[in-house]
Amino acid sequence: MATTHAPPARPLALPLSLLHTLAMALATWALASQAGALPRAHTLVWLLALCAAALAVVAARRGRIAHWELCMLEASALAAATAATGAWNWHLAFKPAALVFTIVFVATNAYAASARGHFDHKSWGLLLLGLACSLAGDVALMLPDRFIPGLVSFLLAHLAYIALLRRGVRWFAHRGALAGTVGVGAAMYAWLWQGGLPAALRIPVAVYVLVIALMAAQAIGRATELRTGAARTVALGACIFMASDSVLALDRFVQPVPLAILWVLATYYAAQFCIAHGMVRELRDGPA
Repeated sequence: MATTHAPPARPLALPLSLLHTLAMALATWALASQAGALPRAHTLVWLLALCAAALAVVAARRGRIAHWELCMLEASALAAATAATGAWNWHLAFKPAALVFTIVFVATNAYAASARGHFDHKSWGLLLLGLACSLAGDVALMLPDRFIPGLVSFLLAHLAYIALLRRGVRWFAHRGALAGTVGVGAAMYAWLWQGGLPAALRIPVAVYVLVIALMAAQAIGRATELRTGAARTVALGACIFMASDSVLALDRFVQPVPLAILWVLATYYAAQFCIAHGMVRELRDGPA
């Protein structure tokens, strides 16, 4: 049976792209100016955020990403920059906004797929569930003394992603990837234990490390079976997610990492973008 492919993302119109660029420039200028004289590192952070947003606008102009993905990337850049430079009141707005835009992007594509009759409700539902649990984890980690609820939320997100990545493929098709991700996770956990991981967190963190390692292994195995660019993008996102959590854990439990919050959030949003972008590319076309 022939596949009716979904149309690619529409290139962003020039007036809208100029509006996005102007809005980001004004936002970075306004937020940075609130702090007065900026340290050199903070100036660099704001420049990086502006460059990331500009590259996202270029990608949208070329039709490589959708408008809601552009909004997600812009909010991600501002969330990372506000966290790294201490603009916490603004960070509380931008951090959840990034995942909200991602959820809207997935939901609109799911609706369009259902209108074309190509609607795998379980896969779309699992993707949205993973993003919703991630959003809950984001909110929990912004609140004081909510580390365990945040950990549980992201654990549920990874379980949803594992169930999603299992659909249509074998379990852990690439045994080398399984051994590699579990090995990296075990080494990281040993480092955390030696670095002073609190006794009350040893079992929850061990479970979390195992689950995210399995999620990355399943994503890699899936990519080797499907051999598509979209599946490889999802696998890249899963691996980046694991790296992001590793930096977070090292900074929290072992030793401070310079500008840790910047690296953690930048990689976290890159991971979520890759997973959502890659899965939507696959799901919107429906079965062959």
